[in-house]
Amino acid sequence: MSLSYRRLDVDELARVGEIDRTEAIDMLYVQEGGSLREVRGDFSAPPWAPVGTGEHSVAAQRAELARYVEKGAVCIGAFDDRLIGIGVVLAHLRPGVAQLAYLYVTDGRRGEGVGSTLTDELERLAREAGSRSMVVSATPSRNTVDFYRRRGYAPMAEPLSELYELEPEDIHLDKTL
Repeated sequence: MSLSYRRLDVDELARVGEIDRTEAIDMLYVQEGGSLREVRGDFSAPPWAPVGTGEHSVAAQRAELARYVEKGAVCIGAFDDRLIGIGVVLAHLRPGVAQLAYLYVTDGRRGEGVGSTLTDELERLAREAGSRSMVVSATPSRNTVDFYRRRGYAPMAEPLSELYELEPEDIHLDKTL
């Protein structure tokens, strides 16, 4: 099945509920300065809740995406018949620094290059906007962090304070564009 990639309009943000974030996670990283330490256990992620407004609900994800768009971010979607991946770039988090603010690929479609294609497009948009580097606060799962590291991102010895305050347990990485 052929995939298409395009910008999402604000009225399409609720389509994030089409993505199944389910993931079996048996290892997390803990960041200690520029180093990572492994922690084993069952940290598996269920799908987003289709009802309610809790942190892992579709409504909360749509609201988070809307907040990014209000700040000037661009949302890119990957589609087959439905939304199977989404990425968000905020090109001007700080002067010259962009934020890869959001990236999900639906369960069953990971490992097919969707995340890489989305990331390439987000990096291109950031470069075109004049950013020289990109930061990401990544969910600390092994699969997520290793994905970013394969793409040239490295743990930051000193995370950006505004991102660390929001997500102190995330892994804070950056990359020169």
